[in-house]
Amino acid sequence: MPTHTTGTRERWLEARLRLLTAEKDLTRRSDELAQQRQELPWVLIDKQYQFDTDEGQASLPDLFKGSSQLMVYHLMFGPEFTAACPSCSSIADGLNAVQVHLANHDVMLWAVSRAPLTKLLTYEQRMGWTFPWASSADSDFNQDFGVTFTEQQIREGTAEHNYHKPDLEWRKGQEGGGPEVEDEFAAMSGTDTVTYHRERPGMSTFVLENGIVYHAYSTYERGVDGLWGMYQWLDRAPLGRNEKGLWFRRHDEYNRDLPNNGASKSCCD
Repeated sequence: MPTHTTGTRERWLEARLRLLTAEKDLTRRSDELAQQRQELPWVLIDKQYQFDTDEGQASLPDLFKGSSQLMVYHLMFGPEFTAACPSCSSIADGLNAVQVHLANHDVMLWAVSRAPLTKLLTYEQRMGWTFPWASSADSDFNQDFGVTFTEQQIREGTAEHNYHKPDLEWRKGQEGGGPEVEDEFAAMSGTDTVTYHRERPGMSTFVLENGIVYHAYSTYERGVDGLWGMYQWLDRAPLGRNEKGLWFRRHDEYNRDLPNNGASKSCCD
């Protein structure tokens, strides 16, 4: 017997039409939120940032590459990591597909991480990614945009992320979350939990107008869910995200043991 409610096609259609009304309401609300994002005031960036790229040193204006808009995914890969965060790696898998479309809408897309460029390029080759990826190792870019903290900030509870001082066990409270999942994500990234907590994910956007760069928007935590292609599909699957602890891996780690920098149960165990 099925464990879920069953019914006739007529009963299903009645429930589906109620859901359709709610979905349309959500779509309209989402359109309204998008407009509110675009109406945020722009903030002048008067600080000089330097990035290492596969084409050499670059400034923040250089990252626009002729576009007037820049979107940056803050990909969690600290200098001490041996691999990028598995969650961020899952999100980044989708960047390959959208970058060409964004470029043709006057938007340049980059990932930025604090790990040295040599680590980024090695991992990029492993993942088969083609989107541009820059190292911010020699600048305050990550700190200034709320995705990197010092050990002192974490110890004293002064780190601010997503516009508040969060519990840095950022999956605590999610189904299957908690310290053990944080420890496992840290191990999968080749580092300890305290060091792992120093990096956070997020997305920031910038505008270049008359040679001047402005910060337009940043989002963190559940705000990046909309960028996560896997979750958009799973939210429409019969069982939803169906999360039980750390249930997914990097795309090249399914159906095999993880490398020595971290051990994890299979999603199917």
